[in-house]
Order: sequence, then C-alpha cells, then structure tokens
Amino acid sequence: MAARVAPAAFQAGADPAAAYRRLSAAYQQTLRYAEDVKRLYQQVHRSIYQSLLGLANALEAKDAYTRGHSERVGAASRRVAVALGLQSQEADIVGQAGLLHDIGKIGVPEAVLRKRVELDDDEWALMRKHPLIGAQIVSPFEFFAVGTLTIRHHHERLDGSGYPDGLAGEAIPIGARIVAVADVYDALTSDRPYRAALDREAALAYVARQAGRTLDGRVVAAFVALARETLSADPHVGARPALAAWHTTTSR
Repeated sequence: MAARVAPAAFQAGADPAAAYRRLSAAYQQTLRYAEDVKRLYQQVHRSIYQSLLGLANALEAKDAYTRGHSERVGAASRRVAVALGLQSQEADIVGQAGLLHDIGKIGVPEAVLRKRVELDDDEWALMRKHPLIGAQIVSPFEFFAVGTLTIRHHHERLDGSGYPDGLAGEAIPIGARIVAVADVYDALTSDRPYRAALDREAALAYVARQAGRTLDGRVVAAFVALARETLSADPHVGARPALAAWHTTTSR
C-alpha cells in the first residue's frame, strides 16, 4: 500500500506547534493580501466614480438652470431608498445613480439643452437619447451594473408612457422608480429655460397626483413624507404659474 505523503507543514518529526505557527502566519499574510486587494478595488471604484461625477458636474456648471440638480436628486434618492428599506449598499448605488442620472446629456446638443421654448419633435428625439447615452458611459464598469440600469430607466413611467424602453410597473427597476420621483420634483421646483419653478407645496401636490399613474405610489409616499419632515423650503423655489400643460415638460 502506498505510503501517505505528509503535508509540508506536518512532515514526520516536525514540531506540531512550530508547524501550526507557520500555517497561522501564512493565513494571516493571506488575509492581509486580501484586505490590500479589497482596498485597491474600492479605491479604483471611488476614482472611477469621482471621474464620472466630475464629468456630470462640468456639464451642469455650464447651465445655471440645472446647477445642483443632480446633487439634490442623488441625495433625495438615497434618503428615499433607505426609507423604503433598501440595504445600505443598495441605497448608496441608488444615490450614486441619482447623482449621475443626467450624465448622458453630454451627448445632447447644448442648443437643445438650453432652448427657452418647447422642443420640437426632432429635438425631443435627441433629448430622449440621454438615458441611453448615460447608460453607455457607465456600462463598462461592472461594479455599477445596477446603477447603469437606474440611469437607463429613470425616465420610464409606471403606465408605460416613458422612455427609452416603454417599461411599465414592476418591470422598471426600483432604483429608476426612486430617481424618477426625485428628478420630477426637483425639476418642478427649479427654474428652467422653458418654464419657471413651482413652489414646494404645488410640486408635492403634483407628484402626489401622479402616484400610481406615472410614478410609483410607494416611492411617492416615502418621498412626500420625507419632504414634509424638512421644514425649510429650498432657496431656489418661488411662487410660479400653474401646471396646466406641464405633463411632458416637467423633466427633460
């Protein structure tokens, strides 16, 4: 019968205590390597994300009307995600996707972005490409796969009337449903070249009316509840005209 080969750490005649110490040291060294790799991986993630965020901020900085929009949408989206019970890491991704949701507008002509009147059909076709362009920009980063879907679908609507894919109901990723509500509200309470801002209460009333129609009802309820907890109105919100024909122009 073939003799068993003893593991290197436990060769015949070896001191078991010394062998154990060597194994323990090797194990601890492996753990340190794993921690180093994890830190490097996280640093790469942060560097990539900061680069993308810099790109998005540079885009917004060119237009006083949208300056700060993505930051507000990102912060609100994360708060709503937490309120809905998403895990911390999931909520972080929703918030990050909210910060980057309009990054695809870098591929839309500036004349279209800053047009002071209604867009024509051709211009709307260009504008509606920005979720796809944004998703394409971030899609190479596998760690942000969920965020990519959120960016792609943040203009989908619960009744299927949105874009780019016409998704409806639960087929729309939860992150996209969250960002959609935050995006619509912030667009309503911000001056834009094509219309003036609404005050806080009018904007919340509009969002509430869309619950279960174009916007997710649970998300709207969480968003409105959080908004009610914030007593001070945003400084950029002012008294503005009624919502009459704004259904298609609340958020470009």
